[in-house]
Amino acid sequence: MAKQLTGGRVLLWSLLGRLPSAMSPIGTLLLVSRNTGSVWSGSLVAGALAGGQAIGGPIVGRLADRRGQRTVGLAAALANAAALVMLVAASERELALGWQIAPAALTGLSVPLVGPLSRSRWVRLATGDAELTSAMLSLDGIVDEVAFTAGPALVGVLAGAASPAVGLLTAAVLSGICAGLFALHPTAAPGVPASSHPHDPSARRLLSTPYVLLLAGTALLGACFGSVQVGVTATTEALGRPGAAGLVYGFLGCTSSLAGVVIASMPARQGLPARLRAGAALLFAASCVLLLTNGGLTNGGLASGGLANGGLANGSLATLTAAIGLLGVAVAPQIITIFGLVERTVPATRLGEAMAALVSALILAQSAGTFLAGWAADHFTPGAPFAVTSAAAAAALVLAACTATDRRYRRRNDPARTPTPGEARTADRAGS
Repeated sequence: MAKQLTGGRVLLWSLLGRLPSAMSPIGTLLLVSRNTGSVWSGSLVAGALAGGQAIGGPIVGRLADRRGQRTVGLAAALANAAALVMLVAASERELALGWQIAPAALTGLSVPLVGPLSRSRWVRLATGDAELTSAMLSLDGIVDEVAFTAGPALVGVLAGAASPAVGLLTAAVLSGICAGLFALHPTAAPGVPASSHPHDPSARRLLSTPYVLLLAGTALLGACFGSVQVGVTATTEALGRPGAAGLVYGFLGCTSSLAGVVIASMPARQGLPARLRAGAALLFAASCVLLLTNGGLTNGGLASGGLANGGLANGSLATLTAAIGLLGVAVAPQIITIFGLVERTVPATRLGEAMAALVSALILAQSAGTFLAGWAADHFTPGAPFAVTSAAAAAALVLAACTATDRRYRRRNDPARTPTPGEARTADRAGS
């Protein structure tokens, strides 16, 4: 299906081009922490990267919508590769922290946004076909999950075999070459200047109530991610198995990818608003299972001295892994559904910017979730961060139940063109 739309290797470039954004945060943290001997310093530099990405993402997306994905995407890819090389050089030479923060922030500002631009590209190529749009967004969600899982794992392998610097330099090569090839692919959107719709306010306005609500839902998912990362790290450390944290968290990506495959096979006539509500309910239920089975279990094991018992430790690790896997089943459906709803609620001429803003909301909320979960782990039990996960999931459920009405998120006409009668009927069926 993807090959019929693109006729080339765009999926491969899309996957490889996304890896740097998944590799850079953990790679930066490992590199700077090792070279400075301070985790706090590493966190500060990694935080500058995340902040830059949250700010730069919508800017790059807006420029790509206006000036075309080829020019903007290639410029971002090359700038990102150069910034990563400068970051490695500054850290390896042990320059002052400010000289490491600057290239880290530039790295975040120049992220090529392969994921968001890919989703807007699929929507444009589907030309209003509801079934095809749903299937391609689902496929893109699976690619996102694979990159999200493989990126940190690749950095870990390279850091262990060589050094964190090798991991970041690999990310620079992937960004400059693969993200660049993705930008230059013939399917890249040419861009639509704002002057093309001077008398149509709907073609220019991005922030609407439905879209803001989707931004909020994405932010709550980010808070879930951040708190789960901290909870898994703290719990595996308390169980005496700190090395298992990456594998346990990676299992979330595996089950999420499988769930994405299932979503891709579902017909578009099954309304997205209903999927959003069902996915939010599943996310909340899975977070409750995670909290109930690990929030108190770990603390109980510590109090009873049971961690000295290998069987209890292994059993607790298995329980944690199973609960994390269940949570992953709810992740991809929510993300894919939100992507589909955004396509219905923003002008086609600003879809890249809208998708990029979703990523920014997720990143900022993930940082906030990490902070709150870290505080909870320090002040309560190793499983306490999962309470933050449950709280964020509960808020997402309330948000979905109150706002995801069929009328509010019914497929709208593309402001860039007039739909055919057949497309209009398809859109009406998809929104009902």
